[in-house]
Amino acid sequence: MAEPLIELKGVSKSFGDNQILDRVDLRIYRGEALAIIGPSGTGKSTILRIIAGLLAPDAGEVFVQGQRRLGWVDDVADPIGIGMVFQQAALFDSLTVEENVGFLLYQHSKLPRRRIRELVEEKLEMVGLRGIGDRYPAQLSGGMRKRVSFARAIMANPDNARDNPEVLLYDEPTAGLDPIASTVIEDLIRDLQRAQGVCSTYAIVTHQDSTIRRTADRIVFLYQGKVQWEGTVSDIASTDNLLIKQFFSGSVTGPIQVIG
Repeated sequence: MAEPLIELKGVSKSFGDNQILDRVDLRIYRGEALAIIGPSGTGKSTILRIIAGLLAPDAGEVFVQGQRRLGWVDDVADPIGIGMVFQQAALFDSLTVEENVGFLLYQHSKLPRRRIRELVEEKLEMVGLRGIGDRYPAQLSGGMRKRVSFARAIMANPDNARDNPEVLLYDEPTAGLDPIASTVIEDLIRDLQRAQGVCSTYAIVTHQDSTIRRTADRIVFLYQGKVQWEGTVSDIASTDNLLIKQFFSGSVTGPIQVIG
C-alpha cells in the first residue's frame, strides 16, 4: 500500500478538562479527497489545525511525507505545501481583495507589486472572481468571500516551488451558504484538484450532506475523540453502523448524544 502523504499516530488533544481527541490514528493519501465528519465539538477542526501545524497535539506524532514533524507553526517547514481555508473566510476587513489574496507575497517575498497583482488576478480568475481585486470583503456575498479565501490559500511564490500547496484543508467551506452557493463552492473544490491541478490532495471538514457526497472520496467519522467509522460515499447507504445511520438521518434517537 502507498505511503500516506500525511499520517497522525495516537494523536490526543485536550482543552482544559475537555479531551477533544483521544489517540486518533488518521491517514491521508496523495490524490484523495478525505471528508472528516461527525457531530459538533468532536475535534474535526482541531485535527485540521494539527495537520496544518497551527496547533500542537498533547500526545502522538504527525508525519508529513514520511517525515516526523518536530516543530510547530514557524518552527519547521513541511516537505510539502499545506494550505488552509478557514470556516469564516478569515479575511482582513481593512484590506482589499487584492491585498488579502496577495498578503503572503506582500509580506514574505521580494516580488514587485505589479507582479503580485498579476498573480492575484490569476488566482481570482481560477475561483471565478476576475476583476474584483479593488473591492473590500464587506462588499462581497458570503459565497464570494469563501472563494476569495480559496484564492488566498492557493497563492504561492513562483520563486519558491515549496510554497505551492500540495494539500488543501477546508474547514466547513459551505457553512452558512444557501444551496446554490454551496454547489458553486463544492464544484470549485473538485475543480481545483481535478481540472486545474492546484492541489493533489485535500481534506474537508463539513456537516453538510451535499458537500460530503459531492466532494469526498473517503469519509472518516469522528465521535467522542475517536475515529468510529471509515468508508466511501457509497458505503453510507449500506453500512450497519448506528452512528452513521443516525448522523445522516438527523434522528435525535441513537448512540449520538444530543446536547441540550
